[in-house]
Amino acid sequence: MKLLLPGALLCLPTLLQETVAQEESSNDTPIWGIKVVNQYPHDINFFTQGLFYHDGHLYEGTGKRGLSALSKRSLAANEVLMSSKLSSRYFGEGIELVDDKIYQLTWQAHMVFVFSRDSFEQLTTHYNATEGWGLAYDGSQLILSDGSATLQFIDPENFIPQRKITVTLNGKPVHNLNELEYIDGEIWANVWQTDFILRIDPVTGETNSYIDLSGLSGLTQLGSNEAVLNGIAWDDEQDRLFVTGKHWAHLFEIELVAP
Repeated sequence: MKLLLPGALLCLPTLLQETVAQEESSNDTPIWGIKVVNQYPHDINFFTQGLFYHDGHLYEGTGKRGLSALSKRSLAANEVLMSSKLSSRYFGEGIELVDDKIYQLTWQAHMVFVFSRDSFEQLTTHYNATEGWGLAYDGSQLILSDGSATLQFIDPENFIPQRKITVTLNGKPVHNLNELEYIDGEIWANVWQTDFILRIDPVTGETNSYIDLSGLSGLTQLGSNEAVLNGIAWDDEQDRLFVTGKHWAHLFEIELVAP
């Protein structure tokens, strides 16, 4: 199925809606479409906050107090192979793999949990001064979103910020940056409550291009009124791209369609 849809602009935050409309009329920033090449079962109860793919398995961090967890599962069968639940006082957010450790953010508790990739044993914790939303890794530093237009680059050893960038589109800051993935030298970011994924220059913060996934949610069952696009995972061995959403019944493998 080919989806080349510039459609859901009315549901965007006003500033991003106006900026995207300007970009579409001026054609300055490339807009990628998508083609769905496969779909897999996804737990509709998962409030997806973080996602990554490693060594044949999908890892997911979920939110909501009392329901927040970290899980490892098979892709095809959606079988849970390992799971660790956070204390009910924590609202889980983004996750990322650094070597053999998994980092999991919390939303407003300023806590970052570090788990063993192989056992999910908690190894340590860190303090995060901002809200925690999304997390990615560029090979040397963690990249953190906090719901604003700012991305912070953080030393994974001590979780101390090293630098930050402001993400812009057509010169205007883009807020509500959420789940992140680092792919081939770019930061990819879901924009909360939209159908767009931005592809961001990690040095300047400028949006090089973005992906329009309008209509994708119509191909799956949605479990709540919070069931928005959120979740990007990259299989760097087979060059496969996966996306899903909060309370979505499917995870999709997609390919980009050139502008």
